[in-house]
Amino acid sequence: MRLLEYIGRVYEKIVSYKRKFKKKLEKIPRPEFIVLYNGKEKFPNYKELRLSDAFMDVQGLKQSESGIPPLELIVQVYNINQGYNQEILNKSVTLDSYSILISKIWEFRNKKIILEEAIKLAIKYCMDNNVLKDYLKKHGSEVYSMLYGEYNIEDEIEVVREEVREETWNECSKHERQKFLELLNQGLSAEEIKQRLAVT
Repeated sequence: MRLLEYIGRVYEKIVSYKRKFKKKLEKIPRPEFIVLYNGKEKFPNYKELRLSDAFMDVQGLKQSESGIPPLELIVQVYNINQGYNQEILNKSVTLDSYSILISKIWEFRNKKIILEEAIKLAIKYCMDNNVLKDYLKKHGSEVYSMLYGEYNIEDEIEVVREEVREETWNECSKHERQKFLELLNQGLSAEEIKQRLAVT
């Protein structure tokens, strides 16, 4: 969804409003969607994500003879964490170094070190071990601000809570769902509601 939004904005900038009304076919740059994954959840070396996987009632879509949905966007996701896709990382010292930086942040976070300190320790580790050293000397504070600023703990907590609410809702019977809504309105968390309802 995010890449669909991004590419729409990019094409809006490339093709002027008036040019959209031309009868002649207007050629636009060919897109390619690649995501470099460096999260902490287990993830394969490579995975393709398709926008159509998120469609509701896919069976109801009128598809072309090729079987392609009316709207599709394919994303190539490569895991760039340490220990994955080393052949890709070997081709780019910068990408490999960035992978090391992120892996050190996760490593410090796993030791229960707060994010702010984990980023500082990871940056120091990289500088001490000649990983992105020159870049971090010049732009260390910017890197810190970018990594710390992009990661919003409140947003992450809210997303996790939302996922738990959805999971709990899906696991509830019709009878339990009414009780679920009542307890949710009382301010109980999804975890507390799950315990109350003994949903497993």
